Amino acid sequence: MALEIGSVVEGKITSIAKFGAFVLLPEGKSGLVHISEIANAFVSDVNEFVQVGQSVKVRVLNISEDGKINLSIKRAEEQSAAAPARPPRAPRRPESERPRENTAPRMGEVAPRSENQEFEDKLKKFMQESDSRIADNRLYADRPRRGRKH
Repeated sequence: MALEIGSVVEGKITSIAKFGAFVLLPEGKSGLVHISEIANAFVSDVNEFVQVGQSVKVRVLNISEDGKINLSIKRAEEQSAAAPARPPRAPRRPESERPRENTAPRMGEVAPRSENQEFEDKLKKFMQESDSRIADNRLYADRPRRGRKH
């Protein structure tokens, strides 16, 4: 079974870093669950939520061109606990045609998704990719170099 973005698969935690957990996936592939994708609660220490050797269900968020796989535990759990899919939304009217009203959310309501939220989502994705690149750089920097005298 080839991994696809959005699919939920079973994996095994192989190692834990301060920025997330590495998961061994089917077909011997490996991916990273960033600390922000471990749980719906604030995660300061990954070890409080997962342990090495633990089996987890993960959702494939992204597969980069160089083969890096970004995963999410919390989004895999959301799918299993979610109700049947919602019907598609009706197309949105242009801003100029929308009636003006008090847009502040009431008690218990969730504020509508704003441009600021979209920016935060993009920033979060950038930070995950950045952490992944830093981890790769550290991995290569820690390797002993051949043919070089100290």
